[in-house]
Amino acid sequence: MDMIDRQKAFRPFRWFVRSEAGTTLVEFALCIALFLLILFAVLDFGRLGYNWVVAEKAMQRAVRIASVRTTVCADVPEFHSRSDPNDGTFPAGTLCREQPGLCLAVSRQCLLSNPDPARAAAAATADEIWASIAPLMPNNAARENVLIRYDYDQRLGFLGGPYVPMITAELGTDSNSDGNFTSADEDFLFTFISPLSALAGQATGTSNSIPNSIPFPDISVSLPAEDLNVGNGG
Repeated sequence: MDMIDRQKAFRPFRWFVRSEAGTTLVEFALCIALFLLILFAVLDFGRLGYNWVVAEKAMQRAVRIASVRTTVCADVPEFHSRSDPNDGTFPAGTLCREQPGLCLAVSRQCLLSNPDPARAAAAATADEIWASIAPLMPNNAARENVLIRYDYDQRLGFLGGPYVPMITAELGTDSNSDGNFTSADEDFLFTFISPLSALAGQATGTSNSIPNSIPFPDISVSLPAEDLNVGNGG
């Protein structure tokens, strides 16, 4: 085979080596996974931010309603009583903050799903709170994820007057069913709808441990009670 024949024989191979046809598809295959990862991450973290904001608004509504309604939990006192019934040094009307330990410190808490069974008004308050906040709660949230606390605060109220606690509404998960949100409980989880782990693996070419769910940010809102609907109609 002479030189001319060799050049003719290898001409298609030289064209193939120099050709740039189809390079766009290769670039697309390399970039599409990274693009989808960024796109879905923006969407999902946008959902997280939105759910965080509206859930905080829900807790604000919950504590606002609880502060002007009859108590949800059982055994919350109606009035500030003496911590020592036999000590008459300070008369009725004395501010609780005037003397440490003057007023009896009583704190109660319960889940919104577990109002005081002995009082229909407690269930009515729980129903009113949930009806107001349900549209703002994350999709996987239920009444069991809302804790209402009534905490004694020495700076509020006076001896013999209506019990004025600091009320807190908190979002969480009572996974150990003890009626409280503690460090032993699992956090309320936000679930991603996008396959971020799989997309990250395709984009980076390595294995990863991106979870499908992450703990929801802690959300609690507190307000001092106003009248707790003690009188006739509040």
